[in-house]
Amino acid sequence: MSEVISRKSEGTEYEVVIGLEIHAQLLTDTKIFCGCSTRFGSGHNTQTCPVCIGMPGVLPVLNRRAVEFVVKTGLAMNCTISPYSRFARKNYFYPDLPKGYQISQYELPICGHGYVDIVTDGVERRIGLTRIHMEEDAGKNIHQKDGSLVDLNRAGVPLMEIVSEPDIRTPKEASAFMKKLRAILRYLGVCDGNMEQGSLRCDANVSLRLVGAEDLGTKAEIKNINSFRFVEKALEYEIKRQVNILREGGRIIQETRLWDSSAGITVSMRSKEEAHDYRYFPEPDLVPIEVSREWIDEIRAGLVELPDEKRKRYTEEFGLPDYDAGMLAEERAVAKWFEEAVRLGGKPKAVSNWMMSEFLRLLNETGREISEVPLTPACLVDMLKLMDNGTISGTIAKTVFEEMFHSGKEPGVIVKEKGLVQITDTSEIEKLIDEVLAANPAEVERYRSGETKLQGFFVGRIMKASKGKANPKLVNELLRKKLS
Repeated sequence: MSEVISRKSEGTEYEVVIGLEIHAQLLTDTKIFCGCSTRFGSGHNTQTCPVCIGMPGVLPVLNRRAVEFVVKTGLAMNCTISPYSRFARKNYFYPDLPKGYQISQYELPICGHGYVDIVTDGVERRIGLTRIHMEEDAGKNIHQKDGSLVDLNRAGVPLMEIVSEPDIRTPKEASAFMKKLRAILRYLGVCDGNMEQGSLRCDANVSLRLVGAEDLGTKAEIKNINSFRFVEKALEYEIKRQVNILREGGRIIQETRLWDSSAGITVSMRSKEEAHDYRYFPEPDLVPIEVSREWIDEIRAGLVELPDEKRKRYTEEFGLPDYDAGMLAEERAVAKWFEEAVRLGGKPKAVSNWMMSEFLRLLNETGREISEVPLTPACLVDMLKLMDNGTISGTIAKTVFEEMFHSGKEPGVIVKEKGLVQITDTSEIEKLIDEVLAANPAEVERYRSGETKLQGFFVGRIMKASKGKANPKLVNELLRKKLS
């Protein structure tokens, strides 16, 4: 399903073609070619050594864990794992690249020809992957009013570059693709996916071509986009920019552009009219990588159940709607929490309802991860039991749930401390009903004249009068009797 833009003035149409390059920092404890820490947030240039700052005469030593993480990712994304691959030197000069070259992979990457499936607007599409390769990250330039400084803590952090085929057709699909990759990487535990800290970054290539044409148009590359929303916004702007140029009879220039999020535009960074010559050649200080079939099988055996598999299982095993199943399966920690609640006896749909509504609302409001709150699956299950046996109503349960979310207290303790036990005494409820009916005689008359929808009005007033403690089922039953 492609995004097609009409040129009404000339009766022609353009098709958008998008390819993404995703850079993911690997969650290894040490850098890819030395023993320096990869911990984020330390003092500038405190996690460096002669190897990662490129001193003369030093030799890199490959981090085996980094190789394992890339193979694991390739298997999860349906790639072919190459038994033989090697590193290359990618030569270019920039202040944050102390050696004057980056150790990367070129003609022999470790993973190739994979795919992931995405769903947008209810339509599933398969997005091909050209390759996944390993490389080292560069340092970071820090620009100030009186000049620029370089922090090399990030230099040598292991990176995985995931390159898609030009199969993406809309900004929405690009965002969905990024989200799917992030979910898989987090499930595998190979990248934390923190886009604000730069551990997951995206470059987007976008071009237009006439519908039906096979050759790709001239592309513009948008560098270092660091959020899903910005991926969509940057692509939407760039597509409109290119359309306007073509409508006016202009020519698209092959260039690298940056996304200015504050202005909502892309701006030119450098021209790439001629292909940039990085002068790749095999890295002489590292031997080729040989990955045995036995090691690949061992890594494959350790793969976890991935989001798509979980979503399918949740619909088939628990009878959840596809939307609910997809939301619960998107994050591994959320899925684990849900499954534990079900294991402890919670009915899957009831657990899902509370997680999809109150739990996600509170997580969004507080900006916390599910692992950071004291509320446990056992507490939710106990609260659901209190609802089932009539101890508390659904209204009271919302109060209990929010208190559990913030304090981690057991629901029984909260109910006792706050005096939230549900009113089930019929005489007490009848008294509340009589008071509400006496206070609203006009509405009673209208009800008895046929406006039965007013029952909801009365129930609301009664529940308010009881501070949410009255049993709703009893309220409705006794109210109907009184009104008839």
